[in-house]
Amino acid sequence: MLKEAIYHRPKNQFAYAYDEKTMHLRLRTKKNDADAVSLIHGDPYEWSEKGWQFKLDTMHKSGSDELFDYWFAAVQPEYRRLRYGFQLSSGEEKLIYTEKGFMNEITTDDTAPYFAFPFLNKADVFKAPEWVKDTVWYQIFPERFANGDPSINPEETLDWGSTEPTSGNFFGGDFEGVIKNIGYLKELGVSGLYFTPVFKAYSNHKYDTIDYMELDPQFGDKETFKRLVQTCHDNGIKIMLDAVFNHSGYYFPQFQDVLEHGKDSKYKDWFHIHQFPLKNEDHTLNYDAFAFVESMPKLNTEHPEVKEYLLEVGRYWVREFDIDGWRLDVANEVDHQFWREFRQAVRAEKEDVYILGEIWHDSMPWLLGDQFDAVMNYPFTTGTMNFIANDKVRAQEFVNIMESVLHSYPKNVNEVAFNLLGSHDTPRILNTAKHSKAKLKLLFAYQLSFIGSPCIYYGDEIGMDGEQDPGCRKCMIWDEEKQDRELFNYVKKLIGLRKQYPVFGNGGDITFIEANDETNHVIFTKQNEAQKMISVLNNSETELTAALPFDLKDKKLIDLMTGKEYAAHAKKLTVDVQPYEMAFFLIED
Repeated sequence: MLKEAIYHRPKNQFAYAYDEKTMHLRLRTKKNDADAVSLIHGDPYEWSEKGWQFKLDTMHKSGSDELFDYWFAAVQPEYRRLRYGFQLSSGEEKLIYTEKGFMNEITTDDTAPYFAFPFLNKADVFKAPEWVKDTVWYQIFPERFANGDPSINPEETLDWGSTEPTSGNFFGGDFEGVIKNIGYLKELGVSGLYFTPVFKAYSNHKYDTIDYMELDPQFGDKETFKRLVQTCHDNGIKIMLDAVFNHSGYYFPQFQDVLEHGKDSKYKDWFHIHQFPLKNEDHTLNYDAFAFVESMPKLNTEHPEVKEYLLEVGRYWVREFDIDGWRLDVANEVDHQFWREFRQAVRAEKEDVYILGEIWHDSMPWLLGDQFDAVMNYPFTTGTMNFIANDKVRAQEFVNIMESVLHSYPKNVNEVAFNLLGSHDTPRILNTAKHSKAKLKLLFAYQLSFIGSPCIYYGDEIGMDGEQDPGCRKCMIWDEEKQDRELFNYVKKLIGLRKQYPVFGNGGDITFIEANDETNHVIFTKQNEAQKMISVLNNSETELTAALPFDLKDKKLIDLMTGKEYAAHAKKLTVDVQPYEMAFFLIED
């Protein structure tokens, strides 16, 4: 076995507390290298005359990506503490892997070489709000969803959908427009609304905040927003707001004070200023900003006054308006200590607030239970879009990517991951799929049957198109004759299955069974304690006849999309799946 590929380290995705009693342990080995792995484990203080008392439990292979196999075991130590190692075998070869390296045999005279999980403290258990697991999000770009109150339109507001969106035009979307269309959202079946920023700002996208404590008047006043939150809650819909704490806008009063008074401004330390003047003759900046954007100066979140101001923002909108979540823009560029205090502050107001960070890369340091509940799952997005929409990868590489996604974080993190396909920052998924409705439906089918908390970008469910920003920010189409209602009902059906069958959504562990590059199809199962489902994904333009790789004799399969039942009289059962379709079969005895 290749020792260099064998890896484990505690207190991350390889060893973590799943709940107050259960520890999850993972081991990584070279792909197809180890035949079997067992977990050596015991209490560090349990000894007899023969030495340390340990158990040997078989670990199962939870998945494989391009380079590695992953092995898994769950244990519930009686005294919530553990010393452990791993026994690996391949043919006649056997290795014992510990924190101190490799040994030839299990030693019982000393526990020091073994890995340690010193104690499963309740406070250290990653705990996201339980409701998130069952939430299907719907992202609203407020300026473009619906104009419900023309009396508050900004100057030069254009007629709804009368022209293509630009980076600077306005169409008058507001809170009243959302309230008036709650029926539409409820019919679709979504249970959470994620709003891009609604605070007072200069632009139409509102990511350049002027006042974090005030709503932008073009959306409505605080009473209207309270009514929006209450209306959503009355209809079983949660509300998540978007906050930009990494940087302010150019017209943020404190930054304007710095522009006016320079080094004499009492707010100069609110920002990361290198020297004065703020701008050089060659137009380079003497202060930190988001991506060198002059109008987005970076806030100094380590400064006590800045920190208290922003923490109160987090508390205020939860306390006064009962919002349910915060999505945090450019979260990776803000210091970790600020996020730790932010979590404590908002959770003191409401214990089940969902905290979501915008991070595009490996996010384990933010997901240890003391900062965020989840991040926007862009690796899922990229892998899914490259397989189905872009045709950039084939079935096996897609499965490798998904296995990497699932093994990058603990299971309780994956269960609340924010799984999106498109957003206000990307071309419409219909455009990316080259206007193939069949591929669009396949994208939704995979997203809505995957582990995590999925999010639909407004209008994607009715087939809206648009290129990269600002093209992806068109006005929502409300004329039903111009909506793709068949697509709407398809997405509605998938959301309904997610609610009806826990195993369809967040209630099951995924195991990839088959990935065929020739036919470009994938088969995987999802299983929980009560149910098992087989999914067949046909990402090709030809009909697929797939042999389900299980002994299904005397089992009954129910096609969840059609309700059709299959009785398996032989061990193997074949099913037909249409081009660019996904079939879901519930297995019953």
